Amino acid sequence: MKGFTVAFFLTFIHQTGAANGSPDETVLYGTLGESIVLPCCNTAINVTPTLTQWMKNGQLIIDSNHSKIITPLSEAHLTILNNQSLYINVLARSDQGDYICVSLPNEKKNLTNVKLQIVSGPDNGITVIGPAKALPNGTLFIQRGSRLALNCSSLFYPSQRLSWWFQGVASSNESLAAGNGSWLNISIEVQPKDQGIYSCRAQNSVSEEAVVGSKELLVYYPPERSPECMWRVAKDLNHVQFNCSWFGGYPTPTLFWGESHIMPGSQVFEQLMQEEETVSLVVNLNRSLLLEEENLRCYGHHPTIRPEEEKFCLFTLRSPYPSGNPLVTALEGTNVTLTCTESISVPPAITTWQKTIHQEDVIPSAKYVMSENGPVFSLTIVNVTMEDEGFYFCRSENPLMVRELEIQLTVKYSSQYTGAVIGVFLAILVVGSGVVIAKILYSRRDRICLDNGFGRMEEETGDVISLVDSDEEFVFEEAVPRLPSQPVANGHNTTFVQIHRIPSNDHEDAEIVEHPLQLEHTTDTEELVTF
Repeated sequence: MKGFTVAFFLTFIHQTGAANGSPDETVLYGTLGESIVLPCCNTAINVTPTLTQWMKNGQLIIDSNHSKIITPLSEAHLTILNNQSLYINVLARSDQGDYICVSLPNEKKNLTNVKLQIVSGPDNGITVIGPAKALPNGTLFIQRGSRLALNCSSLFYPSQRLSWWFQGVASSNESLAAGNGSWLNISIEVQPKDQGIYSCRAQNSVSEEAVVGSKELLVYYPPERSPECMWRVAKDLNHVQFNCSWFGGYPTPTLFWGESHIMPGSQVFEQLMQEEETVSLVVNLNRSLLLEEENLRCYGHHPTIRPEEEKFCLFTLRSPYPSGNPLVTALEGTNVTLTCTESISVPPAITTWQKTIHQEDVIPSAKYVMSENGPVFSLTIVNVTMEDEGFYFCRSENPLMVRELEIQLTVKYSSQYTGAVIGVFLAILVVGSGVVIAKILYSRRDRICLDNGFGRMEEETGDVISLVDSDEEFVFEEAVPRLPSQPVANGHNTTFVQIHRIPSNDHEDAEIVEHPLQLEHTTDTEELVTF
């Protein structure tokens, strides 16, 4: 910050000649409250005057007889010195006027005209009104978007002119405001472009004395986003680098790494808990100091953010876990692609492919084509042969741990696949045919069951049921439905049942048990049963 620059003119002499040829007039400016000496210039050289008189505005204010030595007294307001000059102590506004020195050597009158002008100031001062605060060196700072009022005031006499100027990064001595009076105020809504030096210049209109007061203003603003946590893993994985960055704010923030479970005094604590005023803070940790599911935080401090609103970034350390299909079958002579996915490790794991039980590294070539699409890692084996059959490993490692996904590749001959395809086709054909036949039989079940006897007799005779004679005796009480009755004979209804007999070695006739029964023989093979 620039301090106040004050230039005081205690005595300013301006001589002018009268237009009409009158004696020269001397103009003196005296500062209010100070002292001044008015010279008596027309005294003859080497002549000691006998009497000296000083008159103000035509009136005698003091005279002196030079027969005795007179020394100026600091307590006295007016004193005539030995050289006839007038000494005025502690000037007041009432001392302003036209003075004449009268010296009478040998009764010859010599005159000296002096015009005394009393001035005051300017005494410049800048007052800050608003939320701005001062740093130890006096520089002001304020948060972006706040409204700031700056007031420039000065004590002066008789008149003065005030003006505000701004000097910033993009502007030099830019005039902001100007006016007459004892104060001049400006108000601005502060933005980063308003950072710079504000100066107020006060100039006395009479004496042209000028003073300048300056204030340096800093505009603070926090970064728009929270800190960002990143990491970088070396190829040997023995060390991991954690980087915390927080850009976009002013002034530079203070960053430090921390973790709630770290014990004070430990090596990790000493490495992480080091605050630094920077926009990017980097720490390097050995992999032996890292733990699974450990939370690392980067905290950011800024003058514009309250402690309860502290910003930070966080990540949790996690070991890798590759996943995929562990069993893959390929046809000889074709291409096959093995894939695995690894997306949960923090820091990100380095994933490679290995083969055979000895876990030899797979080297990219025309035979082995490796690709990576985000978290998905692929290994394509071109023109698979029986020699390619075996175990492959998707190996993921980060500073916490190494894990592998074991994939077994089985290679089949083309003839094996042909027989399998034909077998599957025949099986589908047989099963499909069985389903179709079963569906047809089920849909025609009524015709199949009734076409050879019961169905036909029902169509032709209605109430006559054909019974088959066999070795065993069958009773049809419940199985045969009751037929419609014939006209009444002998006072009873009759029902006709026609029975077909099949000759048998054991039985010649079939007996029908029914009560009551009346039988009439019609033919050798038919019996009439009357109910």
